[in-house]
Amino acid sequence: MQIHVVQPGQSIFQIAQLYNTTVSAVAGANEVPNPNQLVVGQTLVIPIVGSFYWVQPGDSLYSIGRKFGISYQELARINGIPVNQPLRVGLRLYIPPRTKKKAEINAYVEPTGTTVTPALENSARKAAPFLTYLAPFSYRVNRDGTLQPPPLNNFPAIAEANGAALMMVVTNLEEGQFSSELGRIILTNEEVQNRLLDNIIATARQHNYGDIHFDMEFLPTDLREAYNNFLRKAKARLSAEGLLMSTALAPKTSATQVGEWYEAHDYKAHGEIADFVVLMTYEWGYSGGPPMPVSPIGPVRQVVEYALTEMPANKIMMGQNLYGYDWTLPYVPGGQYARAVSPQQAIRIAAENNVPIRYDYTAQAPYFNYTDTQGRQHRVWFEDARSIQAKFDLVKELGLRGVSYWKLGLPFPQNWLLIEENFDVVKR
Repeated sequence: MQIHVVQPGQSIFQIAQLYNTTVSAVAGANEVPNPNQLVVGQTLVIPIVGSFYWVQPGDSLYSIGRKFGISYQELARINGIPVNQPLRVGLRLYIPPRTKKKAEINAYVEPTGTTVTPALENSARKAAPFLTYLAPFSYRVNRDGTLQPPPLNNFPAIAEANGAALMMVVTNLEEGQFSSELGRIILTNEEVQNRLLDNIIATARQHNYGDIHFDMEFLPTDLREAYNNFLRKAKARLSAEGLLMSTALAPKTSATQVGEWYEAHDYKAHGEIADFVVLMTYEWGYSGGPPMPVSPIGPVRQVVEYALTEMPANKIMMGQNLYGYDWTLPYVPGGQYARAVSPQQAIRIAAENNVPIRYDYTAQAPYFNYTDTQGRQHRVWFEDARSIQAKFDLVKELGLRGVSYWKLGLPFPQNWLLIEENFDVVKR
C-alpha cells in the first residue's frame, strides 16, 4: 500500500492514474468524505501491492534500500536498473511489500447509557477482523464487590464470528469518575476482593471472556503495593480458570514520576504479574488542555522506552487514539472544552473551510487552523495515515506485543488498511 499526500491541484482521478488504479478503489478504501474537493495535505492510502518511491536529491540505491529494508541489489533487480547507475531525481522506483510482523490488536468499545447504538455495533463489526481482543468498557465494581456490566448486545457474537477474544474491562469508576475511595475498598477489603473475583470468573464463563483487564486509576500512592498484591491474587485465580490477565498503565517515563494518576502504577510489578499491559500513550492533547497532538511520537517513545526497562517488549501493547480534538482559540484554562472529532470529520471540516492540512514532523501529527462562521479561530489536531504509520514503525522497531485503541465509534478507515499492511494479527 502507498500513503499519498494530496498536492495542490490534484484530483482523485489524477491520483488514481498515478498509481495505475481506479477512483472507486481509492475512494472506497479510504471512504473519502470529500471526493470532489480533496484537501491539500490530506492523506490517501492507495490500495496497491507494494508501493512506489520517487528518488530525492542525495538518494542512492543503498540509502533507499536501507529505508525500506531491502538490499540495494534486489532493489536494482526489481526495477531493472544497473546497480551502479546514478539515480535521476524524480525517478519512480517500485518497492515490494515488506514482511509483516505478528501483533496483537485490541480496541475498547464504550457504549453510553444502557444501550448499544447501531452505529457503534457496526463500528465493532467493521473493526473485528483486525482485532485480537474486543474490549467492552467497562464492568464497574460496586463497593460490595458486585459488578455493574456494560450493555453488550451483539459484541460477544461479533467477537466470536471474527476470531477475536472478548476482553473484560474492570474499573473503579463510580458516578462517571475514577474513584480513589472505591479503589481503597477494593484493594484493602479481602471480603470484597473475594466476592469481586468470584463475580469476575462467573461473568467470564457466562460471556466467554478470554482476558480480564484491570483498569484501576486515580489510586492513592499508599495503595501501590496493595494494588500489586491484589493483582498477584487475581492472577493466581484467573490462571487457574485458563484466563489471561492484563492491566492498563498510566503513561510514565520513570519509576519515580509523581502525580495522582501515576504513583500507584508499578510498571515493574505489573510487568512481572500480568500477561500483558496496555500503556495509555495518549491524551497529551486533551479536551480540557491547550491545543497539541493527542499522541506525539516523542512522548510516546519516551513512555515505551521506560516501560522496556521494567518489562519485556512482548508484554507491551502501545495505546493509540482513534480521534482528535477541535479547540476554539484562544485557549483559556478552565474555559471551553475542545470537541472530539474523528479523522474523517477533521477532513470534512478542512474541506468545508477550504484550508490546507499541515503536518508536524517532530510530533508526527497532522493539524490545521480555520475560522468558523462566527469569526472564531480554531486549531484541529488529529490522526492520519502518516501519524499511524509512524506509530506502527515504532511498534516494529521496538518489538512490542501490539497496539490497543481507545476507542471504536469514530471512523478512521485508513487505520485498518494499515494494520493489514503492517501486521499479521494474532487471533485467539
